[in-house]
Amino acid sequence: MSYVIGADCIDVLDRSCVEVCPVDCIYVGERKSYINAGECIDCGACEVECPVSAIVVDRVARRDETLNAHLEDSLLFFGQPLPGRALPLGDPGGARKIGEVGADTALVAGHPAP
Repeated sequence: MSYVIGADCIDVLDRSCVEVCPVDCIYVGERKSYINAGECIDCGACEVECPVSAIVVDRVARRDETLNAHLEDSLLFFGQPLPGRALPLGDPGGARKIGEVGADTALVAGHPAP
């Protein structure tokens, strides 16, 4: 089990979830943040801190079509090369090590701007 950040985070990037994450597994893209399931310890600190309720546990996301799309999208964020990058992020061992990624998946990049 891990957590996933849904569409309500797009163009919000409050980062309060990043600040409370004890293992630094929340990576900041250009328009949205993503939780690395391989690094997440399932503590839930991010879920209660999110001001827009964009973070849900993955078992909940699997039951909702829109959230499930963001669950799959999060896997792509870490598993496939992002625009402007030759290699996938994978599990770098913490977001602070690499800083803001500055790129998003096609799902998020194609989401209408507010």
